[in-house]
Amino acid sequence: MTDPITVLLADDQALLRSAFKVLVDSEPDMRVVAEAADGAQAIELARLHIPAVVLMDIRMPGTDGLAATRAICSDPALAAVRVVMLTTFEVDEYVVQSLRAGASGFLGKGAEPDELLAAIRIAAAGEALLSPAATKGLIAKFLAAQPTAAPVPAREAMRLEALTGRERQVLVQVAGGLSNDEIGERLSVSPLTVKTHVNRAMAKLGARDRAQLVVIAYESGLVRPRTDQFP
Repeated sequence: MTDPITVLLADDQALLRSAFKVLVDSEPDMRVVAEAADGAQAIELARLHIPAVVLMDIRMPGTDGLAATRAICSDPALAAVRVVMLTTFEVDEYVVQSLRAGASGFLGKGAEPDELLAAIRIAAAGEALLSPAATKGLIAKFLAAQPTAAPVPAREAMRLEALTGRERQVLVQVAGGLSNDEIGERLSVSPLTVKTHVNRAMAKLGARDRAQLVVIAYESGLVRPRTDQFP
């Protein structure tokens, strides 16, 4: 039997944490190992327990979820920890800041129980997570801090030089929100081959997971946001 997915809950609302704990602990393949009421406590408990996944509220008093995520994801001792941001507002500038800080994705607090449990499993597996209510272009919209025609800093563009042509192709598809199966079908290769290319791209670019690959793809200029896909 495999070890359960360990989860750290970080939210300043005790009632919400209790509800999440009951839900998570009801699953045979996961368990809550600690609860934090603010970001500072989340950092401390993450270092103590090294959970597989942290469910992190963005807005908390004192050290907020963004600062806590940045601290957790920049700590080499916590390299295996995945952070999923919980937010009341799914279209939120803090979402992209969280992804830049190292979060694996985000989920609205109004998500269904099954969606929350699926999010934990997806993050634990190292996949990028976007809430079902979010469009595939959401990250691109908020990463477009500069006009489309703005030049990309040379240091960002240089990050891609280590990639092979095929790895770049796969990275473009990952940035579009496609799964390994979808990418494989589009490029006429097997999903396993796609996974290999994704893993190699992550290693070469120093990305924690697919969410980080998406950020790098846009910040490096490999993929440009389409201005016509947003209202």
